[in-house]
Amino acid sequence: MTLHADALATLRAWQPPDAAQAALRDRYVAHLQAHPDALSRDCRPDHLTASTLVLSHDGTHVLLTLHRKARAWFQFGGHPEATDTTLAGAALREAVEESGLTDLALGPVPIHLDEHEVPFCGGSADGLLVHHLDVRFLAVAPAEAVPVVSDESLDVRWWPVDALPGDDLGPLVAAALAVRAAGRPGRPGRPGQPGQSVSAGVNSEGGVISAAADQPSR
Repeated sequence: MTLHADALATLRAWQPPDAAQAALRDRYVAHLQAHPDALSRDCRPDHLTASTLVLSHDGTHVLLTLHRKARAWFQFGGHPEATDTTLAGAALREAVEESGLTDLALGPVPIHLDEHEVPFCGGSADGLLVHHLDVRFLAVAPAEAVPVVSDESLDVRWWPVDALPGDDLGPLVAAALAVRAAGRPGRPGRPGQPGQSVSAGVNSEGGVISAAADQPSR
């Protein structure tokens, strides 16, 4: 299965938590259907990206990166690469590269969607700003995980879930905590539940496989 086909299948199968997320899901699906290159940064003004919110093992903190270009705190993520075969794999690769954590337990389905303008990503031929159609996943870090700052970040830091560095992160963190509290099948569960980890993709049974330390660089 190609990355494009996986993205379509993943989004079509996803059950949005509310009407606003359902509308975004339909927007993403329509964009994928209209654009074979919808996952490429060359698809302008809009293209899909993948990201991961990393939650601490006890659910009290999230790991965020101070983005070098945006000068703002975000979850880990970015553009899919040619080597990516699934959205989940792309999201995990970004998280591993940008956090230095190789033992993340990533849920195989999205938890949140967000469309936003990206001024530092350039524009289209008609002058429109690029929009990222971001597909967001949840990962849980092991206890005592020690992150590493990558070349793309100014800093990487744990933040309390109730003291985030920006309001824009609130909906994503709320979605992550709801998923964790529900202990939904195939997603990161509460303490005491078995963890799961994903590498560059989801297996044929819809489960997950171990993350490797030598993920390809961006």
